[in-house]
Amino acid sequence: MAAAESYPDDVRYHPEHDWARVEDDEAVLGITWFAQDALGELVHFEPPEVGATVAKDASYGEVESVKAVSELIAPLSGEVIEVNQRVVDAPETVNEDPYGEGWLVRIRLADPAEVDALLDVDAYKQLLAEQ
Repeated sequence: MAAAESYPDDVRYHPEHDWARVEDDEAVLGITWFAQDALGELVHFEPPEVGATVAKDASYGEVESVKAVSELIAPLSGEVIEVNQRVVDAPETVNEDPYGEGWLVRIRLADPAEVDALLDVDAYKQLLAEQ
């Protein structure tokens, strides 16, 4: 069952509908409720390898739904230190809990200052209202 629409205020948002929850020098990345809702039920998650480098604003993997294949856009740069195996095995977890159990990867930040360029919840909601 899909999660109810939500946009937590403890994460920062990228305009491409990806989010980052920053914890010291690491960040957990995922896709927003809006993104998973637009895609529909996810059927596949193609993650980067642990140890791979992701670059802010660049693709770092893909999610596939019954509707489309969509690139994941990194909200921050860093090294992948963990992939959520639960989502690899059961991609629909993202639909059920996009900000919790449905996280995608954990990275070690290359440049913590990049966080300042991301949107807070109010700015992200404004972006959605304009679409």
